[in-house]
Amino acid sequence: MRTAKATATALTAVLAAGTASVVAGRLASAAALKAPAGRPLPTEPRLTVHGTAAGRITLTRDLAALRPGTYGLAGDGSHAVVGPVLEAAEHTADTVVRRLERVTHGTLAPGDAVWLTPNLYVGDPGAALGLDHADVDVPGELGSLPAWFVPGDRNTWVIAVHGLGTTREHVLNVMGFLHGRRLPVLALAYRGDLGAPRPPDGLNHLGETEWRDVEAAIRYALRHGARRVVLLGWSTGATMVLRAAERSAVRDRVAGLVLDSPVLSWEATLRALARARHTPSSLLPLAVRAAQGRAGLYADGTAGTAGTADAARLRVPTLICHSPDDQVAPYEFSRRLARRRADLVSLHTVAHAPHGAMWNADPGEYEEQLRRFLTPLM
Repeated sequence: MRTAKATATALTAVLAAGTASVVAGRLASAAALKAPAGRPLPTEPRLTVHGTAAGRITLTRDLAALRPGTYGLAGDGSHAVVGPVLEAAEHTADTVVRRLERVTHGTLAPGDAVWLTPNLYVGDPGAALGLDHADVDVPGELGSLPAWFVPGDRNTWVIAVHGLGTTREHVLNVMGFLHGRRLPVLALAYRGDLGAPRPPDGLNHLGETEWRDVEAAIRYALRHGARRVVLLGWSTGATMVLRAAERSAVRDRVAGLVLDSPVLSWEATLRALARARHTPSSLLPLAVRAAQGRAGLYADGTAGTAGTADAARLRVPTLICHSPDDQVAPYEFSRRLARRRADLVSLHTVAHAPHGAMWNADPGEYEEQLRRFLTPLM
């Protein structure tokens, strides 16, 4: 009887531990599969506002607060734009002073929790940049996809797609540059975005199903005057455009790809986001398996590749902009792809930049790289 009771107790403990592990794995996988648009990723630290003055803001000293470049500064109900660190400004050992470019909306008060974001602008192309545009609906397989269309004289269109933790407002960073080159731009909201259809399972598939929305945008562009398209994506948006260029029935109309911080291995990205949520190392494999099961990431026959890019399937000129300091999408995968397809891929390395913020770190150099890449494709 004692042996039976001991066995039952041990079995119950094992089952409970197993159930807890499965639940923990699902929770860890949610860091990527349920990442809300416009909210900070787990890798992005919360900073505290210590004070503001004319043209400057004091923030918690952190590696994030010391990043070079210009960023959005978001809080609950507020948005501002901050420039470089003001090295000559007085600061304490625990604070950093950056240039405060503008407060877009809301207020910034001491004690407020904020985070840096690549999104410099708020609103649509008209409100943010003064650009004429149209709000259009792109017919997608799940329903209408809202998009901004900024017209241009050329018959090569740019289709731009945001990624994890941002919204289509991210595209506004380069919208003015693209408009200055007379390129029509279609900035797409895809499944799961505000105003777009919800995925049937409510999950982000890290580009593995969302690429069909990019295909829908290509078809829309071709129906409305485009002869060719350049696909520009950030983060999982970069994964989406890469998949569309590989798999779409209209991929022959894709002239080139621009991939900013591309997620080339969903497994590596999921592990990074789960780790940033302080998931124990022993549970990371469970998080990967949970994501695989929940989102069907191997459903298209790529089992064993963990979503890594197939260099052999790349067919068009490609510009990759990536940082070795990216904590979400490992730079090594971009470097490997560029090395394997040196005939098509140019790699622009940006130091000390966070995920999806290569433009923010050095806008001038980023736009020069874009100019050189786009000019032969126009």
